[in-house]
Amino acid sequence: MSGAGDVAPFDTRPASAGAAAWPPTQRRALLKLLYPGLGVKRWLLLGAAGISLCSIGLAFLMRKLFSLGFPDFLPSYFEGVFMLALGVVVIALSVYGLYRSVGPLILASKTIDGIADTIYTRRSREKGPRVVVIGGGTGLSRLLRGMKAHSDNLTAIVSVGDNGGSSGRLREELGVPPPGDFRNCLVALSDSEPLVRELFQYRFDRGNGLRGHSFGNLFIVAMTDITQNFEEALSYSSKVLAVRGDIMPSTAASLTLSAELKDGAVVHGESQIGESGGAVKRLMIEPADARASLNAVNAIRDSDVVVLGPGSLYTSVLPNLLVGGIAEALRMSDAIKIYVCNVATQKGETDGYRVEDHLEAIQSHTFDAIVDYVIANSRPIDFGDRFLGDPVVSDGRTVRHAKIVFRDVIDTAHPVGHDSANLAGSIIELYNDNS
Repeated sequence: MSGAGDVAPFDTRPASAGAAAWPPTQRRALLKLLYPGLGVKRWLLLGAAGISLCSIGLAFLMRKLFSLGFPDFLPSYFEGVFMLALGVVVIALSVYGLYRSVGPLILASKTIDGIADTIYTRRSREKGPRVVVIGGGTGLSRLLRGMKAHSDNLTAIVSVGDNGGSSGRLREELGVPPPGDFRNCLVALSDSEPLVRELFQYRFDRGNGLRGHSFGNLFIVAMTDITQNFEEALSYSSKVLAVRGDIMPSTAASLTLSAELKDGAVVHGESQIGESGGAVKRLMIEPADARASLNAVNAIRDSDVVVLGPGSLYTSVLPNLLVGGIAEALRMSDAIKIYVCNVATQKGETDGYRVEDHLEAIQSHTFDAIVDYVIANSRPIDFGDRFLGDPVVSDGRTVRHAKIVFRDVIDTAHPVGHDSANLAGSIIELYNDNS
């Protein structure tokens, strides 16, 4: 039995007071359903037309049956039956179209407010900007988790240079691209049930050969073996996880990263670069002539926004930019280009780096005008002894061809990372300011 404070999902009070019988929040929700582009009004109007046709058909039939003396415009019953049948067909089409457009969203919501908000949000995301994010590691998946609230038109271009952990073992033993970062991106963009996402992230902690591997990595590798194509395997995996957006490698080549350190030494391998302890002077990829995926190039050229990072500067962001065709596509794209600077330095890669140093490293490996904006963290924070890195701050130097914008984008629960929602909101804000 409902308590005094309970409110029914749909207000069933008699409409004796007209529109005022609906609570203000529900009236606003109903009005939201009539916003342009939601795919609701057209079907409602079609349904109204069907009801009108049925009414006309019934009027003809009643005139014939009851001889009401109306002028005999149509001398037989056929016209009345035809108009009635046509009206029923039009109403059926309206109901079917309305269900196809918003039915699944209605079933997912229990209140009229929730239905309206869900439909409005989903349609807004479908018309969101075409956003390409380039990088790898946990930073990329954090960004995607926030961006999917703003747009369904997302493309993640992911580095394939990882040679450590489960991904590195699978790459070495089976000759497949390292699946770990792709798995994280799939989960970040997933709309599937939480249990399915948890399954993809499940990591085996026992068993000869299985220990350390995640189920998602093994799934992607198995799908690659079945389809004989890594990008196609990602496409099928996206369907399993109900992913909104596209995820693709920057190149089909098997990349090995090498870094020339400032002391002249050369370190080979993604995981070894961070362990070298030396300052990186220049990053290199092998094969040096690796070409970009055509899908990746086309996505960049057709985008409205391109985001570099966040992620490890030398092992997640720059490897993609060194692949032949990526930097050229960025140069040709009319999109707003944004680099998301890390909030913390990374031991062995960016010790002592300021915001300006991160940008200059990217420019020196590509070209000066590669980005229009740099998003840097504005919140002062003291890591204390919890983390190995230091906060990345600005030293006030003038940078070339880019503007540094400071935003509160740090994740207070895990300060070395970005807050997904705040970072995505900052990117959309810059896009809107330049649209």
